Formats: sequence, structure tokens, C-alpha cells
Amino acid sequence: MNPYVLAILLSSLGLGTTLTFASSHWLLAWMGLEINTLAIIPLMAQHHHPRAVEATTKYFLTQATAAAMIMFASTTNAWITGEWDMNNMSNPLASTMIIIALALKIGLAPMHFWMPEVLQGLDLLTGLILSTWQKLAPFALIIQTAQAVDPVLLTALGVMSTLVGGWGGLNQTQLRKILAYSSIAHMGWMIIILQYAPQLTLVALGTYIFMTSAAFLTLKTSSATKINTLSMVWSKSPILTTTTALVLLSLGGLPPLTGFMPKWLILQELAKQNLPATATIMALAALLSLYFYLRLCYAMTLTISPNTINSITPWRTQTTQSSLPLTLSTTIALGLLPMTPAILMLAT
Repeated sequence: MNPYVLAILLSSLGLGTTLTFASSHWLLAWMGLEINTLAIIPLMAQHHHPRAVEATTKYFLTQATAAAMIMFASTTNAWITGEWDMNNMSNPLASTMIIIALALKIGLAPMHFWMPEVLQGLDLLTGLILSTWQKLAPFALIIQTAQAVDPVLLTALGVMSTLVGGWGGLNQTQLRKILAYSSIAHMGWMIIILQYAPQLTLVALGTYIFMTSAAFLTLKTSSATKINTLSMVWSKSPILTTTTALVLLSLGGLPPLTGFMPKWLILQELAKQNLPATATIMALAALLSLYFYLRLCYAMTLTISPNTINSITPWRTQTTQSSLPLTLSTTIALGLLPMTPAILMLAT
């Protein structure tokens, strides 16, 4: 892609998200979401592969549907209350519609069906943008409107997303689909705690972004998109294999890695709010996700690749990719747990 075009598209992505962050008026927020969607579509379709075009079309249709729902709900709210302000969502129907539309935007269960299919059709860097940056603007709106939404709806969305994210990834062999289900499960953890401690949602979102960035950048460096390709990585770059296994365990939420921090704090907060049943379901759902991360770790570190394989052998070639983003995100994804008190203090 032409570097000037790429610069315009990336700056439009930044502009759309910033516009949504800064707005308290529904029309301005809607405009930010639309700019965001339109800026990523050329990035998704840049390879002109039928799968990429199909994924782009699916993504556009779901995002357009969600944007139309947001516009309809905010217009309904303005019609009833006479205000376009986000903080004045007094109509329960409008606030419920908006949270469902935003859930469709970020891929929460049961509105998650587009997410694995779309991510599977994209290259790893565009998939990284879709899994991290594209979640920010809808999350800003969810955080602002969550207090006006029925708590039962938020809890149902959270629990269902963690369960679907765990169950869905069990049977997958494609790494991008596994990361899509992992994203759905993490979104569930963020939504479940939103009504009780919004600062923990931000902590979970921050750690999720760094862990997912580390996972995607590692796969990009090793050119891996399937599990059987992973089994050959250790002979090519053993140190990268070690850090990748640790990043996957961090995504699963094992101590003493960064991924344990948000899960631990969220379960602690749920127990404080006298919700032991919800906390138990969430902890058990995390085990489902942990299983498929362990499966990836097993394929990477404990198996020897077979002599006859269907994929092209990746030779040791000099890479032109910058290793700084991978190094930074991996370091943050592995070593942030001792910083928990400082992060909590900053968040509150």
C-alpha cells in the first residue's frame, strides 16, 4: 500500500477514536465510530484476496448495523428526553439498544459470530488493529453509558462471552480464530466488572491490549497462522518460542504473569460485591480458555514437527521487521504483576 495512503488511513483511525473519546454528544460519538470503520476497511481489503474481501464485507455490514442501531437509539432518547447528551440516558429501551449495538461492535456474545470469521480472513497486523485499537472507541461509550443499563443485562453479556470465548476456541486449529475467541472471552471479563468497578475494566483492557499485541506480533515474526506451523518454530528461534509460550499463559491468566492481575482483581471485586456464584462461573470459564492456550504451548514446546508437512518450510531468513514493538509488548505482557499496587493507585 502507498505509504501516504497508509498514513492517511492510520491518522483517520486515530481521529475517529479520539473524536469518540472527546464527545459527550451522541452524533459526534457516532461520527467517530463511522470514521473508525471507514478507515480500517481499505486496510482489511488491501491484499485483494477473496477471503480478505469477504471478511471486509462481513465487518462492514455488522459495523453498519451497529452504527444504525446506535443512531436509532440515540434519536429515540433525544425524542423522549429532548437531549443528545450521553449522560442523560433515562429511557431504558434506548440505553438497552445502545449497549446491544456496542456489544455487536466489539464482538460480545451472543453478537460475536462475525468476529472469528472476519479475523480469519485478515493478515496478522490488520487483525492486531481490529483486536486492540478498534475496541477502544466502543468501550469508551460502554463505560459512559453503563450506569444507565440494567445490571442483569451486563452480567449476562459478560458471563456468556467468557463461556462462548472458552468453548469456541477449544476445537480450533487456526491461530487467528483462537485469538478471536480469546478476545471474546477477555471482553466478557471487562463487561462483568463494569458496573461495580469501572477502573478494573480499564486495567483489564490495558493488559489485554498488551498481551494480544505480543501474541499477534510473535505470530507475525514467525509467520505462523496454524497450530502445525507453531511446532516448527522452536528449531528456528528457541528464545521467541519460550516467550511466546509465556505470553499465551499470560493470556490464560496464570501467575506470576501480567494476565493474572486483572482476573485476580475482578474475582476479588465480585466476591466483595457478594456475588460468589458469578465469580465461580467466571473462574471456571477461565479454565476453558486456559485449556486451548496450553494446547498451543504443548504444540510449540513439547512436540517435534513431523517430517512430512503440508505447509511451506519457513527457512532462517533475515527479517526486516522491527523487533522493538514485539520486545516492549512481550515485556509488559510478562512482567507487570509486581506493579499491581501502583497500577491500582493510578487507575483509581
